[in-house]
Amino acid sequence: MKSYVMGIDFGSTTAKTVILDTKGRVVASCIGNMGAVSDDGVKASVKGALEQAGITQADVGRTVSTGYGRRMLEIADKNYTEITCHARGAVAMMPEARLVIDIGGQDSKVIAIDANGLVAQFAMNDRCAAGTGKFLEVLARAMDIELDKMGGVALQAQQKLQISSMCATFAETEVISLLAEGNAKPDVLAAVHAAIASRTLGLVSRVGKRGPIVMTGGVAKNVAAVRHIEEALEMPLHLPPDPQIAGALGAALLALDDFRASNPLPDADEDDHMEDAMGAARACGTGCKGKPAEGAAKPFWTKLTGLGSSRKADAATK
Repeated sequence: MKSYVMGIDFGSTTAKTVILDTKGRVVASCIGNMGAVSDDGVKASVKGALEQAGITQADVGRTVSTGYGRRMLEIADKNYTEITCHARGAVAMMPEARLVIDIGGQDSKVIAIDANGLVAQFAMNDRCAAGTGKFLEVLARAMDIELDKMGGVALQAQQKLQISSMCATFAETEVISLLAEGNAKPDVLAAVHAAIASRTLGLVSRVGKRGPIVMTGGVAKNVAAVRHIEEALEMPLHLPPDPQIAGALGAALLALDDFRASNPLPDADEDDHMEDAMGAARACGTGCKGKPAEGAAKPFWTKLTGLGSSRKADAATK
């Protein structure tokens, strides 16, 4: 019996896979980092998620893909744009969100959410990698610093510098010049992050600033990027536990909608009765005295709520 659905975000630099059960609970997620739009990266991500869930592809009833390579996946039953999937995933992570800022490897996008949790409008960087993870990657290489350490070092800045170009190539030249003039690395890194915040502020101005704001994508893990964007917007950013999987989560939820439409769930009262009948025996071992047995399974996704709610995809952004 097929009891799971899968969402795959085939991104520009990483592949993310999320598996849900038919009640909308996340049972597995996996991120594959294997180069630009890598088929191997997707295979590793899907394989990792299936192993984590303890199932095979044959157990998956519906698969939806999104991202740069969404149309390249033969295992996907349908595909949707990043806008639709990231909005759906971000709202599932934070139902009250009215603005989503997603900065990924190759693009950045700002999505306004209406009162029904649907896409109202959006803005994207449309010409280059300005203000994206790729921008940070290029400048990290130029400054000989590991990508995941950039944020922490940037927060040690003592003075404000400015990088005027958002083109990664020209910005790299500016960075080298600033270092050659004797400026400290933390100060130069802070200028890099301030440039990203300025670019993000420009995108936000195109759709209108509103809150609460949730930030997703890999750059959400960069503490300096988050701080500079908060200062530029003069508003706090809300960060989900795993911001990189928002798109894959949204794709999985759309897959769940489609799966449920053709495979309706059992009546809720009947299911509750079944759960009552199962009683405490499900989670307890021999000699149980009212507490779960040591090693009993715990919910994988404890911080998210409302993941099982049904919401129609924004057809305008398909």
